[in-house]
Amino acid sequence: MAGTIFQGTHKPLTTWFRAMWWVTSQKNGASALGLQRVLGLGSYRTAWAWLHKLRRAMVRPGRDQLSGRIEVDETYFGGIAEGHEGRKRGNKTLIVVAAQEEGAKIGRIRMRRVLNASAKSLEGFITEAIEPGSVIHTDGWAGYAGLKDKGYAHEPTPQGRLDVPGAEEDLLPRVHQVVSLLKRWLMGTHQGAVSHEHLDYYLDEFTFRFNRRASKYRGKLFYRLVQQAVNVDPAPYESLIKHVRGRKPKL
Repeated sequence: MAGTIFQGTHKPLTTWFRAMWWVTSQKNGASALGLQRVLGLGSYRTAWAWLHKLRRAMVRPGRDQLSGRIEVDETYFGGIAEGHEGRKRGNKTLIVVAAQEEGAKIGRIRMRRVLNASAKSLEGFITEAIEPGSVIHTDGWAGYAGLKDKGYAHEPTPQGRLDVPGAEEDLLPRVHQVVSLLKRWLMGTHQGAVSHEHLDYYLDEFTFRFNRRASKYRGKLFYRLVQQAVNVDPAPYESLIKHVRGRKPKL
């Protein structure tokens, strides 16, 4: 248990395993209230902390980058603020999404909060998530213009007339399908009650689930989560709160 997310726990590991099984077996994810009810935990705080620790374990250290042909675009958490057009985010949180192309289907994905839609922010995400030499398909936004200098084959497609119904979705269909599913999940399972400071961890959970959506056996997701739980650093409650409150979008 030492050196894992279980370090310092006062609950038996069997209770943790029940939590991990329940979280991975729920098709649409789990809420803290649901986990508290299922496990009979005495406090909401415990259920909340457990879920955030498990979400940390959903990111495998040194995970493989996306490769091949990748669609990349951004979206706003909560929608575009009234009175702000284009990529002016107002008081909303900007998320950049990458979706691997597998024929007409969607392969693996990556997503992350970013500070803004500048080249510095977008390129920082891309170099972390996508293997150099990959083909990156974006819209015509200038923030992607320097990707060739970063070692990528860049295929920009000008947006054209976005007043035509469905034009934006047709431009980058895989990314926009992922975004639609993400927002439906946040509004459904979590009732939209996700703060901007906590959002990165929910994006990690959505990515973990999406990238394993084709698995026929829930047990494989459980096994993968257990495996990764012993490979991430401990996260005591107080440090978790401090980290979540202080976590800033990466440039």
